[in-house]
Amino acid sequence: MTRLHDHLAEAIKDPDPIRVSSRSGDDLICLRFETMKVYSALGAVRNLLETGAVRPGDTLIDSSSGIYAHALALACHRYGMRCHIVGSTTVDRTLKIQLEILGATVEQVPSSNNLQLDQNLRVRRIGEILRENPTYHWMQQYHDDIHYLGYGAVADLVNDLVPDGTLCLVGGVGTGASTGAIAEYLRNRGRDVNLVGVQPFGSITFGAGHTQDPEMIIAGIGSSIEFRNVRHELYDRLHWVSFEYAMSAAVDLLRTSGVFAGLSAGAAYLSALWEHNCDSGRKHVFLAADTGTRYVESAFARHAEARPMASMRPREIASLEELAVPWSAMSWDRRESALLRREEFPSATPSH
Repeated sequence: MTRLHDHLAEAIKDPDPIRVSSRSGDDLICLRFETMKVYSALGAVRNLLETGAVRPGDTLIDSSSGIYAHALALACHRYGMRCHIVGSTTVDRTLKIQLEILGATVEQVPSSNNLQLDQNLRVRRIGEILRENPTYHWMQQYHDDIHYLGYGAVADLVNDLVPDGTLCLVGGVGTGASTGAIAEYLRNRGRDVNLVGVQPFGSITFGAGHTQDPEMIIAGIGSSIEFRNVRHELYDRLHWVSFEYAMSAAVDLLRTSGVFAGLSAGAAYLSALWEHNCDSGRKHVFLAADTGTRYVESAFARHAEARPMASMRPREIASLEELAVPWSAMSWDRRESALLRREEFPSATPSH
């Protein structure tokens, strides 16, 4: 029976599970979201209202490269909150107009091809705004564990899709509150889950700050500043994927399965295929966090340049010093990181 939703945010948050064939003939499962972070934003805003941390009509503010901006604007619209976004230049005209009509105010930092400069400028600008408007609530998607709360429903969906056997979940690390949260909820339900995180070169989250991608950055899945809600000890494997390889895989995903998704989805698809070839006993699920719309000009228009999937393979490394473009993979083995300082932030960890 078709469900009637009370708000678009509730309608678009659920992913489309799509069977994608691997080269060996076995199936991967792609969770194709229109905008995955709606789960994160809805869960966080709902918790803030329920605990009295904010009240209807308050202004919520955060930095975003695009996906979270849309999610937070929808959550604020759903719950009667005001929204202010400090965005990167990857917030394109189509998204910016949607945000404004939804009632959000949007400002963008100056254009930069440097990930660290872009993220630092956005965070610095938020600090200025908070000094001018101390009643605003900073959502801190990069730091606050409250963003884990919404992903229990995704774990339930994965559990229903694959009710038995071992799992491997593959997706962008980003702020840590998607892949990390889903895997943690599943493990808390007793599931055997390997978690494979995908990062761009240049991201410090798992120690790749000394490397650089000769092309553009892949927005949203890595960072040149510390993301304190990344729980490094949740991850079994890491893949660092270049723009060229992510673009090639995103084109192949569209060509072979019809799934039109972003660069992080291409990188996750590429990594999931490799992990499946190495461990075919597990059912592999990879995340496509958003559509490919904002990558049409920068990536999909270059589809003639896409490499054949069979021509790409990772450099398996034993230490971060061995990292090399265009694709490296490493067993992380659920190690903690010196970068973790979550005690500085309130905890909102999943409990069962």
